Amino acid sequence: MLKLLGAKPLSNKDTANVLRVLDADPIATCMIAARVQEFGLDPRAFHGEMWSRGGPDESLCFYGANLVPLLGSVDDLRSFADRACRGPRMCSSLVGRAELTLPLWEMLEADWGAARELRCEQPLLAASQLSEHAADPGVRLVRADELDVYLTAAVAMFIEEVGVDPRANDGGRGYRRRIAGLIAAGRAWARFEDGQVIYKAEIGSQSVTVGQIQGVWVHPLYRGHGLGSAGTAAVANAVVRSGRIASLYVNSFNYPARRAYARIGLKQVATFTTVLLD
Repeated sequence: MLKLLGAKPLSNKDTANVLRVLDADPIATCMIAARVQEFGLDPRAFHGEMWSRGGPDESLCFYGANLVPLLGSVDDLRSFADRACRGPRMCSSLVGRAELTLPLWEMLEADWGAARELRCEQPLLAASQLSEHAADPGVRLVRADELDVYLTAAVAMFIEEVGVDPRANDGGRGYRRRIAGLIAAGRAWARFEDGQVIYKAEIGSQSVTVGQIQGVWVHPLYRGHGLGSAGTAAVANAVVRSGRIASLYVNSFNYPARRAYARIGLKQVATFTTVLLD
């Protein structure tokens, strides 16, 4: 009957089944699994909804600040698109496995309008062992009293990577809280030189089994000297030492970054797609 009615929100009683399904694809679902492990499926704590058509074993999709298809057939994706179009759009992007995200976007584009940017091919990389590449010993956890100088680098990275200023809507209060939270959780890493950040990265999502690295950035004046490889090796090693798989995804056209990640032993396990919306 649920199949006939289309996609429906799941509730806390479905948490165990959802986690079991996500655990079958832990690297690709890390962003959402981390949320479910921490908050369950209560929409108020979860900051979004988990949808299914036929139950978690058959289809799953997260809808919140991002729209993330996790499992399903073409018909399931169509039901997710139909539900997403019922009200005002809440999400600012779609992201996930390319084989799910691209067809879902094709179903939504007519209603939501053209994407600001479509990144069709983003290799999803992972490593479960310590890197053989020399890690930068100067890359360390960021301290709370270093928030302001670290935030300057984080904003520069965000503008360069996403193409918008994260301070635009609220003067930066929300982004500052996000970065401060990562620092407090011991998930922001950097190398400092002369009072500024010359390398940075965060573990943006951390599930029980996977740590997803994000926000990798090297100061423009220091690029081309191996800081990206050595710095990311240090962060990836920290994830592996915590008993987790280190993962990240990268734009296919970012050849310097892809070479750097290959040097430190990160290997492709899937392909992501990201659709950035206005």
